[in-house]
Amino acid sequence: MKIGFDNEKYLQMQSSHIRERIQHFDNKLYLEFGGKLFDDYHASRVLPGFCPDSKLRMLKQLADHAEIIIVISAEDIERNKIRGDLGITYDSDVLRLMDIYKKQGLFVGSVVITKYSNQESARLFKKRLEKMGVRVYRHYPIPGYPTNIPVIVSDDGYGKNDYIETSRPLVVVTAPGPGSGKMAVCLSQLYHEHKRGIRAGYAKFETFPIWNIPLKHPVNLAYEAATADLNDVNMIDPFHLDAYGETTVNYNRDVEIFPVLNAIFERIYGTSPYKSPTDMGVNMAGNCICDDDICKEASNQEIIRRYYASLRRLLLGECSDDEVCKLEMLMNQAGVTIHDRPVVDAALKREKESGGPAAALELHDGRIITGKTSALLGASAALLLNALKELAGIEHTQHVISPGAIEPIQKLKTQYLGSKNPRLHTDEVLIALSVSAASDPAAQKALDQIPNLKGCQVHTSVMVSAVDIKQFQKLSIQATYEAKYEKNSVFFNGTGV
Repeated sequence: MKIGFDNEKYLQMQSSHIRERIQHFDNKLYLEFGGKLFDDYHASRVLPGFCPDSKLRMLKQLADHAEIIIVISAEDIERNKIRGDLGITYDSDVLRLMDIYKKQGLFVGSVVITKYSNQESARLFKKRLEKMGVRVYRHYPIPGYPTNIPVIVSDDGYGKNDYIETSRPLVVVTAPGPGSGKMAVCLSQLYHEHKRGIRAGYAKFETFPIWNIPLKHPVNLAYEAATADLNDVNMIDPFHLDAYGETTVNYNRDVEIFPVLNAIFERIYGTSPYKSPTDMGVNMAGNCICDDDICKEASNQEIIRRYYASLRRLLLGECSDDEVCKLEMLMNQAGVTIHDRPVVDAALKREKESGGPAAALELHDGRIITGKTSALLGASAALLLNALKELAGIEHTQHVISPGAIEPIQKLKTQYLGSKNPRLHTDEVLIALSVSAASDPAAQKALDQIPNLKGCQVHTSVMVSAVDIKQFQKLSIQATYEAKYEKNSVFFNGTGV
């Protein structure tokens, strides 16, 4: 894969910059962590070379100075809010995050339940955590938040919240997802620390939008594409431009809330330490792009992928026309169309030739491999097999899985497991290939090529099963799907059975 981002430079610069920011205050910094602390696959796609766990690795460099506070809203607990990417509730994710951080040698100091109004589910979750030996704090709704500054910055506002006991200079405030109340927790702590004679600081760490690259740079447009459902908009930071005469990029929510934050800072400190939303950030990612053209191309591909994902969501009734329209606008701004994704035309051409669903995959050297639906294999499964044989230098006419090995799997699916679809999915064909590899050197040779599929591009001419989607994700293949069903149907459950 081509590299456009210097990850080692990023780790070094980012940790150094955060250490420097801590020194600006009384050796106490509350750092709001936006986005994903690990598994940041969006960043790794638009900045090739960025490791998905870069933020976590960077924090590990600061492990002796840092502790983590995990924030969850009582309202999210009450309504069993689900993380879309993991399919688990926010309260379950708090436990998952705690476990991961501890295994990585990071100190999780406490959990804060925000918007706490004695909700039963929140009380039960609090008791559950306390039985596990976890310190739990409660923060309450504040009337008129965030605009009623006199009430917010008073004993009737932040003063009612529990003071969170911390012991280290860097306090990382993170959460299972957006809307949990991370910023409010940080600001509440500034108020309480100030009352105790400590001038603590606040900073924000978000990778996107990148503040020191152009507003319409594809990397920043790809961030807008990723948050199309939230209707976030990148914009020039007017406060930074006014204060310094420098053009920087931020996004609408931070720009809109900055006057309120500034007023809160002034009420707590007497003067605000920041002149703009950009000043509050500590992100160094823009300084670590080492090949701008590679990052631009990767980001353009991400915008197209997000467009196809939005079309699929629209077909399933999971989003509105407005979201699709926004993605179309972003594609226009980036100057790209679906035809700038080579696998799209290749898949549609193979479908036309074969008369049935088809798929195409682009290898890292630009070669395009296709697969079609047959009596034995679905198009995605055939595509994977063809790609592995191509990478291994095996003739496409040579079998690496005998039809005799596939038939028993089909019999199991249809006669014993109740499936109406006898064709093998991607996971089943890989299992069949691995079984064949025990006795067939060619099959083993093909199996050994699986790591080389990472980062490859795929497009299918129809919607595929949830099984195939998940398999592409596990293989780190970046796939898109035409928003149409294989067969005319008013019901699609994504199982492919």
